[in-house]
Amino acid sequence: MKNIRNALGTIVVLVLSIIQVAEAKPKEKFALVIHGGAGTILKKNMTPKKEAAYRAKLEESLKAGYKILSSGGSALDAVEATIHVMEDSPLFNAGKGAVFTNAGTNELDAAIMNGADLKAGAVAGVKTVKNPITAARKVMEETWHVLLAGEGADKFAAEEGLEIVDPKYFYTERRWKAIQKMKKNEQKKYGTVGCVALDKDGNLAAGTSTGGMTNKRWGRVGDVPIIGAGTYANNETCAVSATGTGEYFIRAAVAHDISALMEYKRYSLIKASKKVIQKVGKLGGSGGVICIDAKGNIAMPFNTKGMYRGYIKSDGKAVTLIYKND
Repeated sequence: MKNIRNALGTIVVLVLSIIQVAEAKPKEKFALVIHGGAGTILKKNMTPKKEAAYRAKLEESLKAGYKILSSGGSALDAVEATIHVMEDSPLFNAGKGAVFTNAGTNELDAAIMNGADLKAGAVAGVKTVKNPITAARKVMEETWHVLLAGEGADKFAAEEGLEIVDPKYFYTERRWKAIQKMKKNEQKKYGTVGCVALDKDGNLAAGTSTGGMTNKRWGRVGDVPIIGAGTYANNETCAVSATGTGEYFIRAAVAHDISALMEYKRYSLIKASKKVIQKVGKLGGSGGVICIDAKGNIAMPFNTKGMYRGYIKSDGKAVTLIYKND
């Protein structure tokens, strides 16, 4: 009898273990990818202190988004919070670190898109909004428009209670010296910050923010606030944020083209994004994209010497990359 009881006990334990395994939920998948601009970023031109500063800010940005995603927050919230960190840093060409136009002003663009319903919002040429990415989200959620520009966008942001700053807030000595140097050589320099995310509910979102192009003229607007060019998200395919010479990204409809190749030709995320960046290169443009699909796969192709970038997945490990061979 004792042996029978022991055998029955073992069977009960095994059955309970099988039930527990069957009832266990699959591990929740979420991830977030960022970029801080692409260009001629060479290790030989980077001091250890400067590199450490960039990596620290990239990691801070990743962790801001991870905190939201890991607690069940939305991809939209994670994208906005992540971009806030980079907009508030003078290291990147967005928000506080925005470059100067040919007229010596700072004009900022931003866009955000929700992959669940294809809703999007954007602002272009704003001069007083501290965090343009939030203004873009307000356009998406509080109006039936997609893109507001110039003084109208600044006024809208103020009416919505966003933090408004004196245009002098965007002045940094580094950017001012850059515009003086470039005016002499008639050069242009670009940069952008962006984020794409997948949340626990399987929703995708993308956001991008920029100060535009150094020495830009005549109210120039690049690809960032153009939905389908520099920013795009669709739960059926992927979320994309771009950085580079915006005119080429507009002409190639980069962000949407990646999504279209996945939807209509069934390309993988990596194959689609690489093909589109190659197309940009053939047109004469330079830059890159960050992408994430509904399965949590990520891609970060670029055709420049470097791109500030990074990602974090559900394991919580933040990975930051700068150079082409990282």
